[in-house]
Amino acid sequence: MAANENHYTLPRPSFDAPVKLLIVVAPYYKDIADDLVAGAKAEIAAAGGTSEVIEVPGALEVPTAIGIAERLGEYDGYVALGCVIRGETTHYDTVCNDSSRAITLLGLQGLCIGNGILTVENRAQAEARAGEQNKGGGAAAAALHLIALTRKFGGTSSSIGFKPLGDDTLYATGGTTV
Repeated sequence: MAANENHYTLPRPSFDAPVKLLIVVAPYYKDIADDLVAGAKAEIAAAGGTSEVIEVPGALEVPTAIGIAERLGEYDGYVALGCVIRGETTHYDTVCNDSSRAITLLGLQGLCIGNGILTVENRAQAEARAGEQNKGGGAAAAALHLIALTRKFGGTSSSIGFKPLGDDTLYATGGTTV
């Protein structure tokens, strides 16, 4: 997006019941990550929601942390944040493609995720997107809109992966309940 262009932004959704989001950030470039988180927190607060922040080592771990939180936590949605700046190797392509693909797959399973992992050519682009362009706030807004859509349709996000066993959980294996 060119900095001097204007794009349509959906109005901020409103909620009858409070929303709680988990912000998962890879703070490899700490100053950029801090700007992204500040934007996300401000957007969530403006919608009357609450948020928690967790840090993971890198962009590839963001989707895994979201999957874990979905299985074990109590969140309406997620904001994925981080920054990947092109380097001298193809590692950039792997990190960008695989983190994005994993977040998309989680979303297709019903999770409400705003993807704010920046994929840029240089630090100046990252600083502009994290700061004046407020991509952290945009990612939070995307998650909030998906939560609103989920609530409109009356659904809840489906569980993914494995759930921890409870004392009263029964499993059928080969016709035998264990």
